[in-house]
Amino acid sequence: MMMQQHLPAFDTQFSLGFSPHNYPFLIDNSYANDTCVSFYFKQAGQYNILWVDHEQPSEREIAGARYTIESATNEGTDEYPEIYAGSEAVSLFECEKPEHLIAYLNQISL
Repeated sequence: MMMQQHLPAFDTQFSLGFSPHNYPFLIDNSYANDTCVSFYFKQAGQYNILWVDHEQPSEREIAGARYTIESATNEGTDEYPEIYAGSEAVSLFECEKPEHLIAYLNQISL
């Protein structure tokens, strides 16, 4: 089984609040210098990024919702994507509770 990138970058105790294995379209995009875990996915030809911040608001570097989905752009190729939420990113979804994120993810049609 391949280790997910967010585990070494954010430590094995980081709680996502959901199982990414239930959403195989989510591709771990986390890097050690990020402020929170991220996944990207493509929906209707548009790349999006799901940001998952710390469970406790006091541990978050930037104030905001625990879960945020933003529009993103691919600065790479289809074969080697480099997905970023740039200055033009639009917030598509925000919530605090994992059950609200799960309900949202369950309704995504690719």
